[in-house]
Amino acid sequence: MESKVIIVTGASRGIGLAVAQSLLDASHKVVLVSRSADQLEELKKRYPSQVAYLAADMTVADTAWKAKELAILTFGRIDGVVVNHGMLSPMTRIENTSIEEWKKLYDANFFSALALTKETIPHLRASKGRIVFVSSGAATGAYTSWGAYGSSKAALNSLAKHVAVEEPAITSVAISPGRVDTDMQKELREKGTEMAKKDYDTFQADFEEGRLIKPEQAGGVIAKLSLDAKPELSGKYFKWDASELAEYRQ
Repeated sequence: MESKVIIVTGASRGIGLAVAQSLLDASHKVVLVSRSADQLEELKKRYPSQVAYLAADMTVADTAWKAKELAILTFGRIDGVVVNHGMLSPMTRIENTSIEEWKKLYDANFFSALALTKETIPHLRASKGRIVFVSSGAATGAYTSWGAYGSSKAALNSLAKHVAVEEPAITSVAISPGRVDTDMQKELREKGTEMAKKDYDTFQADFEEGRLIKPEQAGGVIAKLSLDAKPELSGKYFKWDASELAEYRQ
């Protein structure tokens, strides 16, 4: 496959780092965005001609523009975007919640994703590119105290649908990576005290019994989708291990 240029957010750890590593190992070029620079700098040292990075918070107003500009100035094009950044907290029941905390989460999980989408659409249209939104099973289900996170991911799924209908040249998909062994799962175990016990216990058991998905498993699928997701997938939401994505797990 010809080398492509992919922007990956939340790229310093977990799923984002796994996506970046998969793309780099396949000789593609990546523009990595994360608040933490250390891991990004390490990747830059290992793959000097393939990596450009931006250490910045995606919720800051001009970060999306800077990421797009970095991709164009460094590599001359954008073929794909992986919107992976986000946050889980606040984890609290709706009656106990802070509206300001919900707004902060929506800035991280939705509005910053919208900003990056808006900035990159002209370039993805030109390259007939892909945009992959990292969603969650919480987008289509519900757990006690997950209202902020789940509804923000549902909004992300809707954004994927609207990009698909407005931009037929761009393949836009939303992917649930499942229960992945990342810092977010650790945060869930530590802060999910308002969850229903029966639900919380399933997350705890998946961790204790070794059933959590490795970042490389879901990340590998997301990386391949950012390169060559088929147009017929556009606008749809899938779990990472859905039968429709079997070829991307090979």
